[in-house]
Amino acid sequence: MSYQPSLWPVSVKAVALDHRSRVLLLRNEREEWELPGGRLEIGPPTGSNPADHSLEDAVERELREETGWDVKAGKLLDTWIYEPLPGRRVLIVTYNCTVLTPDKPPVVSDEHSRIGVFAEHEVPGLTMPDGYKQSIAAVYAARKNR
Repeated sequence: MSYQPSLWPVSVKAVALDHRSRVLLLRNEREEWELPGGRLEIGPPTGSNPADHSLEDAVERELREETGWDVKAGKLLDTWIYEPLPGRRVLIVTYNCTVLTPDKPPVVSDEHSRIGVFAEHEVPGLTMPDGYKQSIAAVYAARKNR
């Protein structure tokens, strides 16, 4: 029997603030709020989408697909391991993103049930993984320290 290594799924996520400094979040099938983003595209021959050339490319593409917002990936905020279901672990990579279309209302894609924008003081009370909350808090803290 040959050795088959375990592979980690990687999900790139964005902390993106609107023109009123509210963070954009999406409601998933587990009834949790999450940062927008997703997996990297590997490109042909297995799929029709072109390959992402970097994590930053992937997070920018995912934001556009999931919300209609154009963003520019900035500083890497954090990496952490999340177990959304027992035995299924995902490496989460979060970026601080600048919204290039801040006045454009976001739209929810068919991947999520709802979209919301939340003020800093609302985030701690939301049902979402602590890793996302920590990344969001880091962006607000950096804005205050400018």
